[in-house]
Amino acid sequence: MRFNPLHRIRLLLCVIFLVACVLVGKLYFVQIVRGEQYSERADRQYARPNQNTFDRGSIYFEAKDGGRLSGASVKEGFTLVINPKLLESPEKAYVSLKSILPSIDRESFLQKASKKDDPYEEIMKRVSKDDGGKISALEIPGIRVYKERWRVYPAQKLASHTVGFIGYSSNNDTLAGRYGLERSYETVLARNTSDLYVNFFAEIFSNIKKTLSTEKPLEGDIVTTIEPTVQDSFDGILKKLHTKWSSELTGGIIMDPKTGEIYAISAYPNFDPNQLQNEKNSDVFTNPLVESVYEMGSIIKPITMSVGIDTGRVTASTTYNDEGFLVLNGKKISNHDSVGRGPKTSMQEVLNQSLNTGAAFVMEQVGKEKFSKYMLDFGLGEFTGIDLPNEAKSLVQNLKSTRDIEHATAAYGQGIALTPIATVRALSTLANGGFLIQPHLVKEIDYSIGLSKKIEPNQGKEVIKKETSKEITRMLVEAFDKGLLGGAVKMDKYRIAAKTGTAQIANPRGGGYYEDRNLHSFFGYFPAYNPRFIVFLYTVYPKGAGFASQTLVQPFMDAVKFLITYYEIPPDR
Repeated sequence: MRFNPLHRIRLLLCVIFLVACVLVGKLYFVQIVRGEQYSERADRQYARPNQNTFDRGSIYFEAKDGGRLSGASVKEGFTLVINPKLLESPEKAYVSLKSILPSIDRESFLQKASKKDDPYEEIMKRVSKDDGGKISALEIPGIRVYKERWRVYPAQKLASHTVGFIGYSSNNDTLAGRYGLERSYETVLARNTSDLYVNFFAEIFSNIKKTLSTEKPLEGDIVTTIEPTVQDSFDGILKKLHTKWSSELTGGIIMDPKTGEIYAISAYPNFDPNQLQNEKNSDVFTNPLVESVYEMGSIIKPITMSVGIDTGRVTASTTYNDEGFLVLNGKKISNHDSVGRGPKTSMQEVLNQSLNTGAAFVMEQVGKEKFSKYMLDFGLGEFTGIDLPNEAKSLVQNLKSTRDIEHATAAYGQGIALTPIATVRALSTLANGGFLIQPHLVKEIDYSIGLSKKIEPNQGKEVIKKETSKEITRMLVEAFDKGLLGGAVKMDKYRIAAKTGTAQIANPRGGGYYEDRNLHSFFGYFPAYNPRFIVFLYTVYPKGAGFASQTLVQPFMDAVKFLITYYEIPPDR
């Protein structure tokens, strides 16, 4: 059977077209994607032999107008090196360099210059581009500057726990993300520069399969949900709060309760990732909002109340006999002041006056099995999936107990320990119509190949009915307007749904709780019935204040007023 010449021509054209596509793709990679790096290698004047040029993707914050601020980037400068063999007059060379680099140490320079058998001695790293150019222009024999690139954090302490930083791996030969987004997005931010040293055409034709398809992760930059002005303002509020009450630790989150986008997430004390050598205690690098758990106290009561409402077991007007205490399984639980409010105490007053016995009453009406199922449906026993490393799992074993007492204490936020991010996620369900959203910090990935990926919000499962969300919001608005500090902070033009919490701190040594140590917490969302923001605050062991209403109300109001002004949020009443 004769082979049709036309088929041969078509086959040949297909092969040519395929090879052309490969070449065009590779040229695009060389000129566009890796253009800067190849240009760097081509500049032999400042390149060391066998030098790997450090590179890494950037982390950006995005302002409300769409402008971007760098949270992490790469800076270019020089390393100053001498060759003692070629250095004719070390003293004269030192004087010349001193005029450009005032911080250069004479004794160290002359000591290194005396090593006549050593052709390479580093004098100073991270010399600026301007100073490096001036040194190069001196053309002193034996003195060279080589290009250097390193990681910098232009925002300094801003969102430092979120951004994280890079460090050497355990075998001390590879720089990689160690904390924060630097770690969780390592595969996106890392750059593989080894392929810059492979002959281009040899690579193509030695392994055509590898050229056409690769399993390497796509490299790029990440754009976060962090709004830099909001983050900066929030950092200042938390620092002031922390300092005023001499707390052990203070933290907070500002998030969109509908989408899970986090505008600000802060812990104090914080750190400057450019100055890690100044930190004596590495514990400061840990992000307590994601990696630590706490008994949150009375801010859990609205969740308990929503369970009672969703099951139809209670309404805002349901009453019970509040004696100020309750005995379950032989153990006594009491209101914060041990005072009873009488036989006609309503569920609204349970929130207004933050009554522990009332929360326990709701749990009993629902039944501990159904109550526990609801609480777990709020995500309290699972990871939130936030895109930060080392997320801790909340400790909710008490919800699986057969005893009533464990469920009763859980109903008012004791005996279960939650991460702050899991707490905010659960509380957002009250605000957004009943859905369990996923908190996240990255909104877009801009890949080096020219494509970008938007991170779409995940609404999640429905936990409570929309009507329940609306009713618990109404109750929290009333608690804020009338119950909080006697209505002193009520805003005439804005409805705010909010609740304070004061929890005892567990004693890890002696068991039980410290008598003189508390954790204060506060959350609120607004505008209440169509919320833009949920604001969460907590502070650990503040000195000189017994209740969160003393420590956290003013910082919360400062954050609310800033957000209203900055985003020009219209009044809702």
